[in-house]
Amino acid sequence: IELMIVVAIIGILAAVALPAYQDYTAKAKVSEVVLAASQCRTTVSEVYQTAQAAPAAGAWGCETASASSKYVASVNTSAVGVITVTASNAADLPEAVRGTTITLSPTDSSGTKLAAFAVATQVGGFKCEPGTMPAKYLPGSCRGS
Repeated sequence: IELMIVVAIIGILAAVALPAYQDYTAKAKVSEVVLAASQCRTTVSEVYQTAQAAPAAGAWGCETASASSKYVASVNTSAVGVITVTASNAADLPEAVRGTTITLSPTDSSGTKLAAFAVATQVGGFKCEPGTMPAKYLPGSCRGS
C-alpha cells in the first residue's frame, strides 16, 4: 500500500512538473530571441543621441534579414527605432512561438514610447511587448516592462 501511495504521489508531481518544465525551456529559448535585439537597442540609443536626421525604416545599421541564430529568423527596425525580432521555425520551439514576433520600442526616461525621431534625444529604455508571440512564453525581463 505504501508503495502504491508513493507511486501515486510521484505520478501527480510528474503531471504538474512536466508542463512547467516545458514552459520553462520554451521561455529560455524565447529569451534568446529577446537577446537578439541587444545590439539594436544599443544602436538605436546611439543614433537618437548623435544623428542629425532620422534613419529610414530598416536602415539603423543593426538589422538582419537572415537567421542570426537557431531561434532568431530576423531583426527589423521601424522609422522611429522600434525593433521587431522574429522567432525562427526551429522544430524544438513550441508551435505557438514559431514565426512570431517580439517588439522593443524606445522610451524616454519616464517610460513613454518615443513617437517620432528628435535630434539629441536620450533613450531611457525599451518597452518590450509580445507582438504576435503569446505572452506566456515571454521571459520575465519582457513582462510588464
